[in-house]
Amino acid sequence: MTPSRTHLLFVCVENSNRSQMAEAFARFHGGDVIKAHSAGSRPSGIINPNATTAMAQRGISLKSHHSKGLADLPPLEWDWVITMGCGDSCPNLPARHRADWALPDPRNMDPGDFNQVRDEIERRVVDLLQSIKQETNT
Repeated sequence: MTPSRTHLLFVCVENSNRSQMAEAFARFHGGDVIKAHSAGSRPSGIINPNATTAMAQRGISLKSHHSKGLADLPPLEWDWVITMGCGDSCPNLPARHRADWALPDPRNMDPGDFNQVRDEIERRVVDLLQSIKQETNT
């Protein structure tokens, strides 16, 4: 019997930076026990080239990613919904667990500051995945 996957959803406003990077890190670090998605409350329709560059520096490609809205998501019961500093712009989606990571939008940041946000997202994703693995092992 295969254990069920934990369904994660990362939401920001444009789905072009923060939530895209979080989704990619969750897939990279989560293995086959995680099913990660991302969406935007007002999607921009593009992945920021700076996000693509920043993730490539970590060995992770965003080439298959695309900016999407909440209506584009599969009809799932979310185990976790993580909003990423979008405040009232992020709707309250039903989930077993929720968190808001108040992260600045790196869209117009210089590369050094952009990478600091990227690294903070990775740290938080890794911490979340460790918590999920501990929860499922108990």
